[in-house]
Amino acid sequence: MDERGRGILAMIGTCLVWGLSPLYYKLLAHVPPPEVLSHRTFWSVLLFGVYLAMQGRLGELRRAYAGPRQTGLIALAAVMISLNWFVFILSIQLGHATEASIGYYIFPLIAVLIGRFWFAERLSGGQWLAVVLAALAVALLTWGLGVAPWVALILSSSFALYGAVKKFLPLGPVISVTAEIVIMMPLFLAVLAWFHLRGQGAFGGDLATSLLLIGSGPLTAIPLILFSYAARRVPLSTVGVLQYINPTLQFMCAVVIFGEPFTRWHGMAFALIWGAVAVFSLSLIRQDRAARRAAMAVSGVSTQVR
Repeated sequence: MDERGRGILAMIGTCLVWGLSPLYYKLLAHVPPPEVLSHRTFWSVLLFGVYLAMQGRLGELRRAYAGPRQTGLIALAAVMISLNWFVFILSIQLGHATEASIGYYIFPLIAVLIGRFWFAERLSGGQWLAVVLAALAVALLTWGLGVAPWVALILSSSFALYGAVKKFLPLGPVISVTAEIVIMMPLFLAVLAWFHLRGQGAFGGDLATSLLLIGSGPLTAIPLILFSYAARRVPLSTVGVLQYINPTLQFMCAVVIFGEPFTRWHGMAFALIWGAVAVFSLSLIRQDRAARRAAMAVSGVSTQVR
């Protein structure tokens, strides 16, 4: 199997873990979300630390905090990803996994809007159409359910802003994520100390819960490592299409396994969202093909000049 094939398998593996993660966090529904998030962060730091130490790259982690501007950007990214993780865990515990899946469906569309208005990136007609369809879906849900889908909006916007901030960080994906988690550790250690000093800490209470809390670290770290591997080997269009495995599995977990309500308003909204996903994916594929044709044309001209 070539590098691209291994990258595709890594991306599929990443999306399978992310998509089925609601099943895991549902098992921790008896543990307060701040405590779950704190354990998720703590055990992730340990695993990333071991991973970097085995590669002899701990020095890169120290150099990541190069100056106040870069440290500030790392801190901002850390806040965004921590908010995303917290709201996701909370949504699973409160029975809003369906809404969480909507958030990850529309995240790429929020991201392209940020790219357009923050980085002055050009959007194709298909991408604009996908954004409009997603906006109509959110408006329809708000109208039908009488409340805005805040979980979906927070998850999608926080993850999109997280990606935008990381564009300013000249760091590799593993170093960047580790630096972000490390900078939040004092807060999360304080949270764990608060729970345990009050005698309410879940860790150590029973073996199953303790193992689940420890497992939240690998559940976080391993997909991120696989994603960084895939992103270097798989075309953007392929990554964009494959990532929709994640919210699709989350949606199936919510409706089929958790039995969350799926009203006609959800049905109409999801029809619009899936239409947006189809249009957006086709647009990505066309852009990728056009970019490759342009690169081949330039390469051919360069060869002829020589």
